[in-house]
Amino acid sequence: MLIGPYTLASPVILAPMAGITDAPFRRICLEMGAGLVVSEMVSARDDLRGTDLSRRRYEPDSWNPIPVVQLLGADPRSMARAARHAEDCGAAIVDVNFGCPARKVCGMACGSAIMASESLAREILEAVAGAVSIPVTVKMRTGWDASHRNAVELARMAEDAGFSAVTIHGRTRSDLFRGEAEYETIAMAVKALGIPVIANGDITDPEKAQRVLKKTAAAGVMIGRAAYGNPWVLGRVGAVLAGSEDPGAPDRLGAGRVVLQHLRYHLEYWGEAQAAVRTFRKHAVWYLERFGGGDAARALVQENDAGTVRRILEDFFEREEDR
Repeated sequence: MLIGPYTLASPVILAPMAGITDAPFRRICLEMGAGLVVSEMVSARDDLRGTDLSRRRYEPDSWNPIPVVQLLGADPRSMARAARHAEDCGAAIVDVNFGCPARKVCGMACGSAIMASESLAREILEAVAGAVSIPVTVKMRTGWDASHRNAVELARMAEDAGFSAVTIHGRTRSDLFRGEAEYETIAMAVKALGIPVIANGDITDPEKAQRVLKKTAAAGVMIGRAAYGNPWVLGRVGAVLAGSEDPGAPDRLGAGRVVLQHLRYHLEYWGEAQAAVRTFRKHAVWYLERFGGGDAARALVQENDAGTVRRILEDFFEREEDR
């Protein structure tokens, strides 16, 4: 799969998810077989660019050959400036967020709210594409609501503006994450565009990925919530799409190696302060629950000490009994 000059090793992409896809989790997912990993969205506002959080989200990952920065904003000029800043910082690709359905984001007329104004969407797409020399992509929903599914029209705008790829989540903004994703709109976009279209929404395992690609003829898939505590799903999907057998999920000992490596990356990146430990706990709980570690998860959920969190995970994943 090609995005601009970049050939992805796998057509399986980790979705950008606020509060989830920080640098340590992206690194684990890339190691587990993702072909591309996308940063958490960063505000395009000029006055927020100097904050520590924004700086970290613009900063390219030294271990990542194709760092992607996703921008959130509703002003074409500030989005263009933010795209130039991302390129100057070392981003290989800039992604535009037309997909986030969160009330807080849409309340600021950002994310999927922009899909309700096609003229504004066109201005943003043209401004961002014209501001940088690196590839630009956009992630969107199928539309604002069931009566206004306009993803195909906006995707055409993106292609006309010079975008290199489009990702479409198979729900409208008003759907949030309720109900089942629909893929007909994605299939229509694939037929209408000459650039890669990536399918997103409810892709949870290799079999579902195969069905979605058969239905849509998309160039690749993007996986989000299914990767919670399950980063190896990206490699499993990639293997099957490449024609190999599904390697399956690791056993508990193998998963433990991944979990503890994730913890090491997290603490190296964020430090061992209580706030950093708290941001890892959700990942730890997801990992534990996937392997029936409810008791360990309950012991961990209020823990703020990095050493104690590490011991709880080691005790659960590395002990001999129950394996």
